[in-house]
Amino acid sequence: MTNSRIKLKKKELVAKDTMAFFWEMPEGFEFKAGQLTHIKLIDPSETDEEGTKRALSFVYAPSENELVTTTRLRDSAFKRELKDLPEGSEVEFDGANGSFTLHKTESTPAVFIIGGIGITPIRSMIAEATNQKTDHELTLLYSNKTPDDAPFLSDFEDMEKRNHHFTFVPVMTRSDAEEWNGERGHIDADLLKRYVPDINKPIYYLSGPGHMVEAMQKMLVEAGVNEDNIRSEEFAGY
Repeated sequence: MTNSRIKLKKKELVAKDTMAFFWEMPEGFEFKAGQLTHIKLIDPSETDEEGTKRALSFVYAPSENELVTTTRLRDSAFKRELKDLPEGSEVEFDGANGSFTLHKTESTPAVFIIGGIGITPIRSMIAEATNQKTDHELTLLYSNKTPDDAPFLSDFEDMEKRNHHFTFVPVMTRSDAEEWNGERGHIDADLLKRYVPDINKPIYYLSGPGHMVEAMQKMLVEAGVNEDNIRSEEFAGY
């Protein structure tokens, strides 16, 4: 797809320093859950060495009929410009890209080991599987510092209620997270095995900061998981 323009409908905070952007859906546009696009700012007031374009995942599923991207609000020219973009403004985008999508074989379980903003393509995948009522057994291990840092917690709690094939395991790394009764600390092989009895059966999806993705890949391989069953996508901090 050649570059076209989309208009910003609204934006909202979905977690601490994390903002969702709702865009007008181009007529006839199609994408797969888990895919991404490249957003390019038009005539920004400031730029940096990284340029005016970034890759951002689609957060909502195709079945939700909303074109939404979400990003952490870091101190970069691109993020400042995006954060302050007035509703009604246009940006360029290049359609749907990427192959980080849910496997088709429904008898093979999926385990998602995700850190922070890496959740964006995963929300799309799990929402689509839930809405389409597929038979995939889905387990999400979702790591954040505190609940306030975690986008879409309530969405996943709702999906777990609607989808008996989905197990949601939020994990908070800051032990002082107030009123948190769930899993704490870092995701490791012991935690994984508590929720995934046969660790050799699933396809694994890793997404988040590069250092976390590398650590989780190493943890899985050392636990005996076949590398061919591990798929990953790293999120830079721009």
